Amino acid sequence: MVTGPTGGVGEATAIALGAAGANVVLACRNVDKGARVAETIGPRASVHRLDLSELASVRKFACGLRDTHETIDVLINNAGVMAVPLQRTADGFEMQMGTNYFGHFALTGLVLDMVTDRVVTVSSAAHRLGRVDLDDPNWEQRRYHRAAAYAQSKLANLMFSFELARRLDASGSTVRSLAAHPGYAATEVGSHTGTWFDRLFGFGKKILQRTPEQGAESVLYAATEPGLRGGYIGPDGFLELYGSPHTAGCSARARDPEAARRLWELSERVTGVQFGL
Repeated sequence: MVTGPTGGVGEATAIALGAAGANVVLACRNVDKGARVAETIGPRASVHRLDLSELASVRKFACGLRDTHETIDVLINNAGVMAVPLQRTADGFEMQMGTNYFGHFALTGLVLDMVTDRVVTVSSAAHRLGRVDLDDPNWEQRRYHRAAAYAQSKLANLMFSFELARRLDASGSTVRSLAAHPGYAATEVGSHTGTWFDRLFGFGKKILQRTPEQGAESVLYAATEPGLRGGYIGPDGFLELYGSPHTAGCSARARDPEAARRLWELSERVTGVQFGL
């Protein structure tokens, strides 16, 4: 199952999995775009509506999924928005934190008992610039900075992946939790943000010329490599912007178990989703 499969790295990931023979659940907000991707994959693809910015949609999706699937081998938490102006989700979360992180946290908790192999959560090298403010995760007390909000959400994704791995291990589960980041990939999500991301993406298009398919390599490796038990996967080139998948570096904040525990407890409280591990 791939969230956000209608463009960029998510679409490339879904198509590659389908081409390799996988049955692919396309979990997307725009079902018309999802249908076009499903046509590319063929009869092994199914389209389901999921809006990660609405917890009601996440719950409805998870409930409907049980009507059509008994198990999911791999859940890929890929969908996201990047450096958008200040907006609120239907539940009052800052849009990037709500979509990129809280929505995926809730989704994972609601379907985890269906997952047989692993959960892959997509983060970003931008997590290094992030700081999760546990007292104000939704930018209600601070002056809003869209790039900083994106970095916070991607740091939260990585902290969640590591904490989920710890909790799965402690519970004796054989399900694995991994994270991945695509490095630079020429997608539309980072090209019109009104921030320094635009300059980075412009540089990438001119110099690196990396395609979404190349960006998806790290995600696919994390999702399918049999020997991986956990960790964080990204490209091995300069600043991890490009290259072949390898074990990626991360910030000390991402590895802080106490901060991750507090973030987890906050996430359970504001989403109303308990994992039961």
